[in-house]
Amino acid sequence: MKALSTTISRSLIPGSVITCADNSGARTLMIINKIGKAGRKGRLAASGLGDIVIASVKSGTPAYVKKKVRVVIIRQKQPIRRADGLRVKFEDNAGILVTETNLPVGTEVKGAMAREIVERYIKLAGIASRVV
Repeated sequence: MKALSTTISRSLIPGSVITCADNSGARTLMIINKIGKAGRKGRLAASGLGDIVIASVKSGTPAYVKKKVRVVIIRQKQPIRRADGLRVKFEDNAGILVTETNLPVGTEVKGAMAREIVERYIKLAGIASRVV
């Protein structure tokens, strides 16, 4: 996985509710845990933009409700700082469903996607409607 040139503040912890920004059938997701977490014993694994998390589907089509899915976080409310000094923040926390090989489940993304996601996951750029 490619490193990012951006300082990302990790503000989403297990229990955070995010919206699903693709057309896979899920609507609301609750973060369960972060994949590849490392940190102090007993501390919650905070995740941010570009991280892959395991989430539970809280609302959506019956095929997805109460299922555990892999999600890439594409937007977060907490500002991120880019290398040129620009700070970017979005109006909601959102993610899209991906498979085990990090391919998107849906075919289009509703709303904007951060440029850092496109740098790290090339295949997700193909379904993005806007890249900020």
